[in-house]
Amino acid sequence: MRRLRHRTTGPRTPIALAIPALLAVAFLLLPLIGILSRTSWGDLSTHLTSPETTRALTLSLVVSAWALGLSVVLGVPLAWLLARVDFPGKALVRSLVLLPMVLPPTVGGVALLLAFGRRGLLGPWTEDTFGVTLPFHTSGAVLAATFVAMPFLIISLEGALGGLRPGYEETAASLGASPVRVFFTVTLPMVAPGLAAGAALTWARALGEFGATITFAGNLPGATQTLPLQVYLLLQDNPEAATSVSLLLLVIAMAVLIALRGRWTGTPNTPARPRTPADDSGPAPRKDAHAAPVATHPTAATEGSWPLHAVVTGFNSLTLDADAGTTIAVVGPNGAGKTTLLRALLGLTPRAHAELRLGDTDVTALPPHLRGVAWVPQDGALFPHMNALANTAYGLRAHGVPRAEARLTAQQWLDRLGVGHLAHRRPAQLSGGQAQRVALARALAARPRLLLLDEPLAALDQTTRAHVRHTLRRHLDGFGGVCLIVTHDPVEAVALADRVLVLDEGRALQDAPPTEVTRHPRSPWVARMLGRNAWPGIAGAGGVRLDGGGVLVAADPLPPGRSCLAIIAPEAVAVHRDRPSGSPRNVWPGTVREITTSGSRLRVLITSDRTPDLVAEVTPQAVAELGLAEGTPVWAGVKATEVTVVPL
Repeated sequence: MRRLRHRTTGPRTPIALAIPALLAVAFLLLPLIGILSRTSWGDLSTHLTSPETTRALTLSLVVSAWALGLSVVLGVPLAWLLARVDFPGKALVRSLVLLPMVLPPTVGGVALLLAFGRRGLLGPWTEDTFGVTLPFHTSGAVLAATFVAMPFLIISLEGALGGLRPGYEETAASLGASPVRVFFTVTLPMVAPGLAAGAALTWARALGEFGATITFAGNLPGATQTLPLQVYLLLQDNPEAATSVSLLLLVIAMAVLIALRGRWTGTPNTPARPRTPADDSGPAPRKDAHAAPVATHPTAATEGSWPLHAVVTGFNSLTLDADAGTTIAVVGPNGAGKTTLLRALLGLTPRAHAELRLGDTDVTALPPHLRGVAWVPQDGALFPHMNALANTAYGLRAHGVPRAEARLTAQQWLDRLGVGHLAHRRPAQLSGGQAQRVALARALAARPRLLLLDEPLAALDQTTRAHVRHTLRRHLDGFGGVCLIVTHDPVEAVALADRVLVLDEGRALQDAPPTEVTRHPRSPWVARMLGRNAWPGIAGAGGVRLDGGGVLVAADPLPPGRSCLAIIAPEAVAVHRDRPSGSPRNVWPGTVREITTSGSRLRVLITSDRTPDLVAEVTPQAVAELGLAEGTPVWAGVKATEVTVVPL
């Protein structure tokens, strides 16, 4: 029975592309086949163990190891500078990094000779000061190998750093870690794949360096005669031995490339998407879940109070004053400047500048890690190479708390937020909600003077959100600083905040207690967030002339000519199939465009050519009795007493 052939689905490869591609593979493969076919396998061991080859191999390993060390010491800081800092002449510096890769090796050797030779720019000085003559010395071979190989490390690491979101480093700084500590504890571990790939390529390139070495350092046996130079000599006297040594270099190079598996530029060790559910709140907390955590590091706000005074200019333009212990909910539409405000207070954005005073201390000129301002970004930014316990203890350790004490305090905070049993899991093993609770515990454990939370409960389910909200409220009641919470949830704003700051295009539209904002929102976005109909317009005689067309009668109108916002609760809108003849002062025809569920009631979106879109909230029974469906013509009615007019 003939076997069936299975083909993978997908577009066929064009012949016009496949043939040149195969020719390219053959072109690259044939020289390697040539080495393998001409190798004298019987004499291979003799050729590779000869004294000359052994000496050259040993020297090559020494030179390549030193070249790798110099490349790491010099190249890692340069790669970080290119990836993270904007400075004049950056393009020129990057071109200098790439230059050795495109420069003929012999030209590179000549350039080194003119710079470090006995008659070069620095050669006489190094010889007189240190007694070191680089040309025709092993140190010269190291210098030549470093010159041609270091760009591989810089390029690989810069690519990895470019793929690493700065949010991790910014969060570490907000927890009190200095730039150097951030670099060694967060940045380097997360770009380890890129660093390893660059180091491997650098070592392999240094091992195979020939042109610059022979031009600058010469070809002295035991001093500068590396393995590639040995191959060059053997080609003249013993071609079979040269082929055997070439095979050795080929095997080493292929081993490096296979080990890297194509990851030339490396990738940051970012967390994988968790496979667990969005959150699980089932695990019971430890017995000490409600034990009061202790924080004894010198900068912790364990005592005293830290009122806030901030003047923010730039994209955001506002003055913010708050007493110690105040929690402010920051709300507004996307692009309103909420996150920019937080980043300005952290000192992390050029878009806005904040003159910031916490208590009696002006921290405006201080770098982020010395401000005493902790930040929880939207995604939590947990360090993927640390487990939950190490993440939570990070801020304490950055402030000098001993390891054992920091871990104990971190465990207590994790217990309080119901994730203590996950202390030894890494972020990739946590669900979204669990990771957000760990990030919240990490910020709270640092006991900052100012706490900034960017939608901290967004990833939690409703049950867990209520639990964490209660825990957070309990902590904020005893917090000696000020807390700003960016949120889109009106329940969070009312339950957690003492004040609600409404932003729009970087300006403060309203700053008032939650009850005042709920009753009299001055922003259409906030009114809609609270589930209200909000129509901007101009106050007129007896009502409001709407920007979207039409006139709305109000029982308590404002003085004519003033900009205002007309607010109508959805439950105050009456829906009829025929024109009503009762008391409503505002009546207009419309069409049902959408019906959605809102708890035990239904929300009906009504469009009209006389007024802006209107949302009415009715019972399912009313929908059935009226026969409402998408496209049904209806009449909407609102009493004048149900219209609230708020000045803008």
